[in-house]
Amino acid sequence: MSSKITIIGAGSVGSTIAYNLSNNNIASEIVLIDINKEKVEGEVMDIVQGTCFRDPISVVAGDYEDAKDSDIVIITSGIARKPGQTRIELTQTNVNILKSITPQIVKEAPNALYIIVSNPVDIMTYVFTKISGLPENQIIGSGTLLDTARLRFGLSEHFEVAQKNIHAYVFGEHGDTSFVPWSCADVSGAGLDDYAEMMKHLGKELEPLDKDGMEEYVHKSGGVVIAKKGATFYAVSVSVCKLCEILLSAYDSIVTVSSVLHGEYGIEDVALSTLTLVGPNGVQGKIPVKLTDEEVKKLQKSADSLKEVISQIEL
Repeated sequence: MSSKITIIGAGSVGSTIAYNLSNNNIASEIVLIDINKEKVEGEVMDIVQGTCFRDPISVVAGDYEDAKDSDIVIITSGIARKPGQTRIELTQTNVNILKSITPQIVKEAPNALYIIVSNPVDIMTYVFTKISGLPENQIIGSGTLLDTARLRFGLSEHFEVAQKNIHAYVFGEHGDTSFVPWSCADVSGAGLDDYAEMMKHLGKELEPLDKDGMEEYVHKSGGVVIAKKGATFYAVSVSVCKLCEILLSAYDSIVTVSSVLHGEYGIEDVALSTLTLVGPNGVQGKIPVKLTDEEVKKLQKSADSLKEVISQIEL
């Protein structure tokens, strides 16, 4: 089945998403758009020259009108935080960029599903929801999808078991106030503590899980990668490509992505990540998984942190 995906922004994240999509049977047509015309043309040229080694698909450097009839639009545009720049300043700059992009792309692709990747992703998702005029089901922020992947990698290393057997999630903002609702975590149906005890019967002695340390690992992973190589783009691009695959599938899936809450867990009018049912019709809604009272308070604290930033920016 043919599908068309447009990517706005040809920086490290956007171009890597385009490259990963081109090597998978997810899209038959990819459009890459960026204000820097030479950069986007170079990225596309580099990608298409490997066409003979994979199934042929169309990858083009385009303008907004080339996004017509897109099934999915991915927005990655924005700048990274500069030394001395406050979070509010960065947020306002990227919000202004989003405000300039939104009417141009929505005009050309009003029926597409939109994946917001630009940071701060939860605020950008909220802003896009407010200014685009699109139904909310069409708007998905990448949210804590990557954070959850980092968590599962860390738990997989600790428990010495495949990541596909681990069900654990990161809730809240894609940022410092995110948290792991440990009450929802398990390894193939067994609670984490129970699983460690069960493994003793197989002769495997596992170290006790340092839950605070694991959350710190998730929080700091991005910063560590940036400090070592300057930017993060491989893991986030893979997570976004997986989200594209989900949106183009026949059935819904449950993932931690960002969308606006309407009373769930006592939270209103802010976008953040909890378990969310998504699929070919976009966001179907938040899944009200039972949390402990402490976990609900952490989620509400995360929402309040985002609302505080939103209150200080110009939409």
